[in-house]
This record gives sequence, structure tokens and C-alpha cells, in this order.
Amino acid sequence: MWTRLRAAPLSALLGAALVFVSVLLAAALPRAVDRGADQALRSFLRDQGPGATSLLATTTSRGGAATPQELDSALATLRARTGGSFRLAASGPVHGAVGVKARELANPGLSRPEGINPRLTLAYLPGAAAHVSLVAGRWPAGSAPAAPDAPIPVALSRAASETLKAPLGTVLESTPTVSATIRAEVVGLYDAADATNVYWTDLPCLTKACETRTTKNLPEAYWATAALVGPDGLDRIGGWGEGTQYFWRLPVDTGTLRADQLTGVKKEIASFVAGPIASELASSLKRPDLHIASRLPELFARAEARQQGAAPLAAIGPAGVAGVALVVFCLAAALSGARREAELRLLLARGGARRSIVRRLLGEGAVTVLPAASAATWLALVLLPTPRRTASLVAAAAVTLAALLALPVRAHVLLSGPRGPRPRRRLVAELLVFAATAAAVFEVRTRGVAPTGAGPDPLLVAAPLLLALSGGLVLARLQPALVGALARAAGRRSGLVGFLGLARAARGAGSAGTHGQGHGQGQDQGPGRPSVLPLIALLLAVTTGGFGATVLGAVDTARLQVARQAVGGDTQLSAPPGDAIPDELVKAAGALPGVRVASAVWMNDDAFLFGTGQGSTHVTVLVVDPESYARLSRAVGRGRFDPAVLNGGAAAGAPIPALFSSDLLKQQEAGQAAGETFRLRVGGDELRVTAAGLIDGTPAMAGSGRATLVLPAAPTSAVAPKTARPNRWYAIGPLDGDRLTELIRAGVPAAAAEHYLVATSAASVEKLAGDPLQHSAGRLFWASVAGAAGFAVLAVLLTLVRGAPERAALLARLRTMGLRPRQGVALILAEALPQALVAAFGGGLVAAAAVALLGPAVDLSALVGADVPAGLRFAATPVLTQALGLAVLVAGVVLAEAAISGRRQITTELRAGDQR
Repeated sequence: MWTRLRAAPLSALLGAALVFVSVLLAAALPRAVDRGADQALRSFLRDQGPGATSLLATTTSRGGAATPQELDSALATLRARTGGSFRLAASGPVHGAVGVKARELANPGLSRPEGINPRLTLAYLPGAAAHVSLVAGRWPAGSAPAAPDAPIPVALSRAASETLKAPLGTVLESTPTVSATIRAEVVGLYDAADATNVYWTDLPCLTKACETRTTKNLPEAYWATAALVGPDGLDRIGGWGEGTQYFWRLPVDTGTLRADQLTGVKKEIASFVAGPIASELASSLKRPDLHIASRLPELFARAEARQQGAAPLAAIGPAGVAGVALVVFCLAAALSGARREAELRLLLARGGARRSIVRRLLGEGAVTVLPAASAATWLALVLLPTPRRTASLVAAAAVTLAALLALPVRAHVLLSGPRGPRPRRRLVAELLVFAATAAAVFEVRTRGVAPTGAGPDPLLVAAPLLLALSGGLVLARLQPALVGALARAAGRRSGLVGFLGLARAARGAGSAGTHGQGHGQGQDQGPGRPSVLPLIALLLAVTTGGFGATVLGAVDTARLQVARQAVGGDTQLSAPPGDAIPDELVKAAGALPGVRVASAVWMNDDAFLFGTGQGSTHVTVLVVDPESYARLSRAVGRGRFDPAVLNGGAAAGAPIPALFSSDLLKQQEAGQAAGETFRLRVGGDELRVTAAGLIDGTPAMAGSGRATLVLPAAPTSAVAPKTARPNRWYAIGPLDGDRLTELIRAGVPAAAAEHYLVATSAASVEKLAGDPLQHSAGRLFWASVAGAAGFAVLAVLLTLVRGAPERAALLARLRTMGLRPRQGVALILAEALPQALVAAFGGGLVAAAAVALLGPAVDLSALVGADVPAGLRFAATPVLTQALGLAVLVAGVVLAEAAISGRRQITTELRAGDQR
């Protein structure tokens, strides 16, 4: 065994290197997937905010008043039930009490922006002292019990005190109620150490006074804030707030959650919310009205759906690498078996048992394979730390087993007794592959992808690989005829190199052992055929790369479309409420570099349309330039219309043509409404409009479901002059947002410029693309593409190495006949490149077929980051890039191999003489 390894150290070293790389990839891919899934889950939950990822336990004073000690004891009980499958965040729980309602303050000197009384909520927070610092007065705690009608001592934030104009010592009087007027005295002022700290999440305006608006038809602004009471004032919160709500917020540590343990966490959280734990806590706390709520179950379900939606698309790349690597192992085994066939047959002829020879080969392989596989597995575990090891170890073991058994299995086949010709065996195997491919494609197209919760869809992963395998089998049948035709065409021309190289490629020189090799003395039985294995390796690499690149390209396109529809274009400029964009600013913005389409819009969402089926309908009105807005609608992909339908209405008294949203008029009503006149009241003006067409949405209105009218600017402004001053501006093109901001500062007063809003699709795309789930899927795919390309090139090299002795003998003979070195290199290229070019062309066709056949079943929503229609359209650029890139890579490798080793082989052959 060791003698054999010492006799061929380079072969052993190359085999160990192949095993090392293969096992490293096999062990690393599951760990990369696990890390990506964990990062995606944690990022998704972190973006929801601490309030959404907390358990909130609440109860009211109707079940009896609680003392500070009881609140602390309840917190300890709640914390004691956590720590199973999840743990609490380091920020710690927040507990206390707040009034059920805020009370209006009647002090005449308080700030009232629009004449509405400010409102104050009282709260008790035992842990507030660690998050605030007292700047004036004292804390409302530790004082002697006060009379029931005495003011409640409270501490107010200094920011709220300044905003409300309620300095230290102010006695805040509530508006009179049926019972009495309750008062609160500001005995202390504090500053929050960090107003953005998660401690203040979902608490009522304790760090400042918040501007709030009423819920009337015409909202009015007022100030709302909250003040802290001490332990002595806990029992008085109910009188001020018409009841007390006691709460305990337990923030879950999302940074330690793992995707594989999500099922257990879901069960425990569900038990807290509405299950055995919730019942036990209500009983132990003697609070029957204890209610525990959390958005975590909903968020977990969404996170699982996202992960499962991206899993099939992310698995296509690794599946392609696995297929190409398997082909390479088969080629390597075939090469080793062909090189050692004479030695193995000699051992068999001298009395060696076939089982013993196979065991010997297995031992030789273990000496090189097992150390390389162990080192690769250890390196993968170190480079990609994650708590889960099972999948990685199983994948590494599978690849190691394949590497160990490849040569022994090949030797067992070579040493088996001669078999009679079975011309239909290959045909039957090919028909079975075609049938499996057709069944997989039919099933995917019929039912679509696997439903949510079913895990990665194996059919969607396997179907592109089966298509590539089928394509490889078809091309293996067609390649000899195609290359043979080229050889005959080259034979009619002067020169021998092209004809000889193409003829050898057509008959599969150096590859006959794969298909046409006999068993007696290893001689060819009839003309050879090109080896199908390198062709399949190249097709798998091109097909999976082209299909995956098409998916990622479609994701980028869909993401841009979603961002454009959210913004209304590539750029949106909005004036402050009640203001308009100056004409000079509109013209200057439209002249900025990169602007391809620009449209100014006047929008009013407080208009009423009379004459509909409901009598009157609240609608949003858009007054636009028909030509520019139609181009904007086509670019955004929403609400396309022919601008000619808005022409008309110029005559005095004629109704103005308008586009009605499909939500406003149904299709059958639209036919009845054609030519009918409606009254539109907007901004104090009344217009007569007629339905000129229907739209399914419009760029200026994100989403759908809102009744909308689109009117032409010229006739509308003649009746309602205020509509001639746009308050929205939209543009398509790579506009620099900073330059637009500079224009705003230069074109409007400084006080108003701060209230202009600029939104860009680029920012929306960046936000959508920032999801770690998408980054993980993209990195995994491109790493898989690189691995598949490397293995495909290795398959071509193994094919060249396998045919090297015969090719060297031929070149040596031709060299004695006057063949120049450059012609020898050209002969090698003419022999090796047809297969690579055929595979690149065929792989591109198969990738296009995969997109056409499987595209309708592909859902890109998980990778886009937003809901998009299912389906995948063919794009030539990604497929051509993968096909041509691999073809150029293979051509370069073949050229390098021919230039480096070809001359050395010829020289060796000339020195040793022809031994064949």
C-alpha cells in the first residue's frame, strides 16, 4: 500500500487535494446556510423593535389595587417562568403602572397650540431612577401621607415642563369631572439619560411632551405627556386616570434565537400567551384578569415563511455543485482505473481475489482520503462557527464515502467478467432520465412550489439539474454528428490540423474507455464516442449558474419595481401640507442630470364626488399633465393610460375628462357611466367631470383600494386656479438626491425647506436589499457558481489528462512528419474545444428552457423583501454571461494545458519511442 503511494506521490497528492476541497465545500455549505438563517431571523426580529418582541403582561385595578411590593413579587414570578427555550434581553424587564386614560389640564397658562387642552398621564415606574437624573426639586417619594384632596406629587421631564410652560412647583388642575377636580403638583424635574433607550418603548411620553392630534374630521394638535409618581402615589393613579393598568414587559433576547430551535420557542411563547403557563401565572398571582400578549407568534410565522420561501432558490446552487462534483469523482475514478487497469488485471491473473483487490484499493484510498477529509471538516467547523454540526458532518461523511468508493467500484466493474453487448441499455437509462425530468417539470408547473411550512421544495431544486442531465444526454447523442459535419467541412479545405482535431473530437479520442471499451485486452471495440461525463459537468455548471443568475437578476428588477411603486418613480418631492412647489424649483429639478421623465402633480385627498352609486364618495384628486404623467405611469408600471383620453374639456362648460380608479367604478358601471357627468367638489371649487377611462392604480398613490380621480391640468386649472400649483413632483432616472436637496434650499425659504420631503427609489432598494436573508442566499449562490465552475474545469482537465498518452503519441508521429509546435497546440485546441463550446451553447439553451418551464412556479417575494407576483421571465444577459464565461474559462485552461504539457509529452514520447 505504502509502496504504491510512494510510486505515485503526485497522483496521491492531487487526489487528496480534490477530496480536501470537496469535503470542505460539503461541510461549509450547511454551516453557511445555518449562519445565514440565524442572522436573517435575528435581523428580522430586531427590525420589529423591542415592543413587538416582548411579552407584555397586564392587569387592571378592577381585580384589586396592587402595592409596589406586589408588583415586584409578580415580576419575580414572571421571570422565574422564563429561561427555557428563550431568555430575556440584557436591557431587562420593565414593570409598573399607568393610568387607563389621560386627563385634560385646565391651567390657563399652559401651552395650547390650537386651543386644545394638554393631557397628562400618571405612571409609576420602580426602575425609572436608573434611567433619569433629577435636575430640579425632589422625587415624589418618601413624603408623609397626604390628604385625599391634596395635589398628587409628580416628577415631570424638563423637556415637557418647558414645552407645556409648567415650571417646578406648578399645581396642574384637571378639567372638572362629576366627582371633583383632581390636582397634581410638579415637585421635581428630570432628564432622561437616553430618550432612545429601549426602556421607554411603548411608555406614554415620559421624556418629552408629544404633539398629538384629535381624531375629528379636521384634526387639531395638542400636547400630551406623562409624569412619574412615587410609591406613595401608586394608589392615586386610578383616580386620575379612571383606573390603573399594571404591566410587566419582558423583552425577549432575539440575539440568541436560532432558526432550528424556532419551533420550541414558538410553543413556549404560545403557552405564555394563551396556554398552560398563562393559566398558572394568573392563578399564582391571584389575578384572573391577567392578560399576556405578544406579537412574537406572528413574527415567528412570518420569519419561517420568509426562510422557506428563499430555501428552494438558495438550494439550487449547492445542488449544482454537488452534481458537478459527483461527475468529477466519477471521471477521476475512471482515469485512475484506466491507468491501473493492466496492474489490476495482472494481480487478478496471479491469483488475487477480486474482493481482496477492492479492499486493497479501499485501504490505499483511506490513507489519503481520510486525513484530507478530516482536515477539511475541521477547517469548516473552525471557519464557520455555529452550534449545529449534524448537517455539516453528514455532508462531509457522504462526500468522503463517495471519494473512498469511487475507485474500488470502478475497479470492481473493470475486473468483472465480460458482458455481452447491450445496445439498448443506454437508451433505456436515457429514457428513464427523460421521463423523470418530464414528471418533475409537469408536477412543478401543475401545483407550483411546495406550500408554506413544507420546507424546501425538492422538485424545484431537482428540476433544473434533471433538465441539465437530459440536455447532456441529448448533446452527447448530437455532438458526434455535429462535430463530424464540421470535420468533413474542414477536410474540404487546405490544412490538416483542423480536420484531424475535429475528427478526433467527433469520435471521442481518448474517451472511449467510458463508453466503448471492451474487456478482453482493453481495446476499443469499434469507433468511440465522446465521454458524456465532462459534457454533463459543463451543462450542470452552466444551467444552474444561468438559472440562478436569472433568478437574482429578476430579484433586482422586481426590487426596483417595488421601490418605484412605493415612491411613485425614482424620486419624489413633496411640499409641506397646504403649500405648493415653486415653478422655478419644478423647472430646475426637471433640468437636473439623469432626469428622463418628470411630472408635476397637484394632489388633494379631501375631495368629494357626487353622482355615484353611494350618492357621494370621498376621493383623492390628482391634477396632472397627461403626456408626462402617462410616461411616468409606464415607467413605474402602475396605472398605464393613453394620454389622448384626457384631451377635451377645453370648451367652456364642457365636462372635464377624468380617469377613474377601478375601485371607484366597477367595469360594468364604467360602461354605463361613459358620457355621464359627475360633480366634483375639491378645495372649495366645484367641477363637472366625466369618466374617460379606468386605471388600476396610479404612481402618486402607493398601494390600491383608494378612490382616485386623475384630471388633466389645463382644463382643470381654468376652473380651479389653485390646481395649477403642484405640490408633488416625480421623476424617473438616476437623479442625485443631494443636488435636489440643494435646489430646495436655494429655491424656498429656510424655514419651509426643512418640511420638504425627498424620497428616492434608491433608498427603498437599499432598505429592501439590506435583509441578511437575501445577502446569505446571494453569497451562497455565487460561491456555488464558483465551485461548480471550478469542478467543471477540473472535469475538462481530467478528460485531457486521460487522453494525454494517446494524443502525445499522435503528436510525436506527426512531429516526425514536420508538424510544427504551434500546429500541435492548434490540434489540441481543435480536439478539446468543441465539447466546451457545445456544452456552453447547450447549457445556455437548457437554462433558458428551465426558466421558461419552471419560471411560473418561482416566487421571488422572500428574496425581494416584498410581495411580488409569482413568475420568472427569461433574460438573455445572465444566461449568456454564465455560458460565455465558462466557455472562455475552459478555453483558457485547455490552451494553458496544451502550451505547458503538450510539448513536454511530445518530447518524452520521442525519447521513449512508441510503445503502442
